[in-house]
Amino acid sequence: MKQLPSLKQLQYLTALAETLHFAQAAERCNVTPSTFSAGIRDLENVLGVAVAERTKRTVFVTPIGLEIAERARRLLRDAEDVMKLASTQKEPMTGDMKLGAIPTVGPFILPKILPVIGERYPKLRLYLREEQTAVLLSRLRDGDLDVALIALPYSTENLTVRVLFDDAFQLACHAEHPLSGNETITDDDLINQPLFLLEEGHCLRSHALEACSLNNSPVRVQFDATSLQTLVQMVASGIGVTLLPQMAVDAGMSPTQDIRLIPLQRRTSRQIGLVWRASSPRVTEFELLAELFRNS
Repeated sequence: MKQLPSLKQLQYLTALAETLHFAQAAERCNVTPSTFSAGIRDLENVLGVAVAERTKRTVFVTPIGLEIAERARRLLRDAEDVMKLASTQKEPMTGDMKLGAIPTVGPFILPKILPVIGERYPKLRLYLREEQTAVLLSRLRDGDLDVALIALPYSTENLTVRVLFDDAFQLACHAEHPLSGNETITDDDLINQPLFLLEEGHCLRSHALEACSLNNSPVRVQFDATSLQTLVQMVASGIGVTLLPQMAVDAGMSPTQDIRLIPLQRRTSRQIGLVWRASSPRVTEFELLAELFRNS
């Protein structure tokens, strides 16, 4: 039988491709630098090609090394899936699960659902990661995450999506703002208003604009923030207005009396969904997780 590279050797190569540093890659793989270097040499002997070029100061992964590293990542992810498949057959909802969540969803829903999950599935260990949607989906495809909690609509390509619930928007303005006396807010009310939004990269920005049909309208974005908390503080100062998702309102995001919350006349919302790789061996567990989110 033809000699094949080991998973350990492929793990070394992917670590080297990501760090471009032998000592750092060795530390990531929990081995000594000498063991790591020997493993890379052994891999090159098996493959019959050089995967790295070494100088006194720098390390370069060769073009063929980069291509092999990319394929190695998929092989390693599949190997991990094999182990997860075996463990789920023993007992579902046990072991480690890496859950990602976007910043405009995680803080408002996870504190409610995690105690329920912990009580119902005490052998499940959830590891949480908070990132913007694009980063979460990239990590999900690479196998760094098992499942992710995101807001829709968003392009998920070949990933599996389960919609959990709708999350409506409300206008938040200062109590003395001209719009504060309105019972509802129309799309026209917001044209040319000094609008506070999250910075580019947060899907809530596009969802908020879409909720009021403002994507192609003369919106005057007064301030870009990195968090909903900052938006609320700016509104409380009386400078402008913003759109808050209902889950943030329900979580007490705007408790101050200086802020008035007004529903939108055109009832629109974003959707909250759970997303995972279609090839994952834990699909049954993710469906159980989705049902827990819906019920809670």
